[in-house]
Amino acid sequence: MKIAIGGDHAGFQYKSRIIDHLQEAGHEVRDFGPDTENSVDYPDHVHPLASSIALEDYDLGILICGSGNGVAMTANKHENVRAALCWNTELAALARQHNNANIICLPARFIAYEYAESLVDSFINTDFEGGRHERRVNKINC
Repeated sequence: MKIAIGGDHAGFQYKSRIIDHLQEAGHEVRDFGPDTENSVDYPDHVHPLASSIALEDYDLGILICGSGNGVAMTANKHENVRAALCWNTELAALARQHNNANIICLPARFIAYEYAESLVDSFINTDFEGGRHERRVNKINC
């Protein structure tokens, strides 16, 4: 699977470790930054990642910041992007099953790293159910 990953300075350490985890599992990963823990403006990294998801250059995306809110709000400005803020594995699975989310947003300051890894695994290993959910998802774009 081709996965795009990015975020801000608060998510930098998690991002680096998640990249290793995904590559060990055989996924192709593109890092949209940041490249250090120095303070950055998250939209500078989120917009290019969200555009790559909207254009279907990547199958799924992962965004990580302190609360997960800023990256989610920014990504969801893009048509055909469905970014879901998740803090437990059930939400991660439901975001894929029912909403066909294509980006998971993680709140690094509120979850342990090991839990972040399990959220990512749940998200990328769950398929969209379609059916009645597809009708709803098709009404999301403005």
